[in-house]
Amino acid sequence: MTLAVRVPAELSARVPAEQRGPGRRRDDVRLLVSRGTAVSHHSFRELPALLRAGDVLVVNTSTTLAAAVDGRLGPEPGGEPVVVHFSTRGDDGRWAVELRAPDPSGSTRPRGGGPAGVVVRLPGGARLVCEEPLVPGGARLWWARVTVDVPGLLGRYGRPIRYGYTDRDQPLSAYRTVFARPSPDGSGSAEMPSAGRPFTARLVAELVDRGVRIAPLRLHTGVASAEAHEPPYPERFEVPAATAGLVNAARAGGGRVIAVGTTVVRALESAAVEPPRRTESGAAARSPRGPLGPNGARDASREGTVVRALESAAAGPSRRAGVGCGGAVRAVAGWTDLVVTPARGVRVVDGLLTGLHEPEASHLLMLEAVAGRPALRSAYAAAVRERYLWHEFGDLHLLLPEEGAHRMHC
Repeated sequence: MTLAVRVPAELSARVPAEQRGPGRRRDDVRLLVSRGTAVSHHSFRELPALLRAGDVLVVNTSTTLAAAVDGRLGPEPGGEPVVVHFSTRGDDGRWAVELRAPDPSGSTRPRGGGPAGVVVRLPGGARLVCEEPLVPGGARLWWARVTVDVPGLLGRYGRPIRYGYTDRDQPLSAYRTVFARPSPDGSGSAEMPSAGRPFTARLVAELVDRGVRIAPLRLHTGVASAEAHEPPYPERFEVPAATAGLVNAARAGGGRVIAVGTTVVRALESAAVEPPRRTESGAAARSPRGPLGPNGARDASREGTVVRALESAAAGPSRRAGVGCGGAVRAVAGWTDLVVTPARGVRVVDGLLTGLHEPEASHLLMLEAVAGRPALRSAYAAAVRERYLWHEFGDLHLLLPEEGAHRMHC
């Protein structure tokens, strides 16, 4: 869908909230709340009061990688400068990459990838060779082979991916959420699961104190389609057994399942549909769109309160959960190519906490599936009128069911 609303350029959040003035913190952002077509305006710190005991807040614990690396085309010195955005590692060792043109502002501009066989020289003597488009006939993302260990390359020479609406480069810590935890294999996301960014350890503690459960899952995001607004490509995800149990218990007991970000919706709804196919060896089967499988650098930093909340979720519910008419959410790890649309609908998620998306963004189809088109029209008109801020450092939008409404998970 496309919303008939124009977002002025000055409503792009150009720096993180904590850099907008003395004493500012990550949670110094605004929160637009939708219940049907009714909207209300809050600070993000009011979130605990907007939820209730028995709700489950599901968060993405994927950590963000320093996935942008400078390079030059051609095997010899010189050549056109490019910026390589490393998206996802395939099961065959190749990487899905996007080649972009450097911009004088320090950001990048779109640039077609390829052609097949093109060589990109990378720092430290590494080389990348584009082999084929990720999607037949596509031009933006390409499968490429790299002559060195890519996580090591990113750790030494990479920086966070950023786009032209931001003012300047930021440290990697600015692109990691309080929930980010290292994967056992060092995997991570090319871009931040940004709906979790405003959370602080203090806010998590208040949520837990009010009886809201925090349930983790992991979905490693690939690079966004910032200009073309393409639908998401297949991504690797994992819904742990404890999280599936908490979600099922909430649904059986009248609590609400609130997804923190579109990545969480995709993972939960994928777990409710069918688990990824697995080979006889037990390995995840390849996605029908390509052998995707991310890997990346580790992040060992943690905040104790958040760790305790996530470990509490790992203990699971205190009783065996019943399931609704839609069936249980299952523990599953593998690939998802699910695209949530209004036609498909949602079967698990009751509410969604997300950023504000461009009027042409493919994510709006998911938001429409959760809340309906009239709710989105009302909310986005209010967001522009009240001058909310867009993008990953911007304000948040909480979509909740109308009071008294009960969704049958069928």
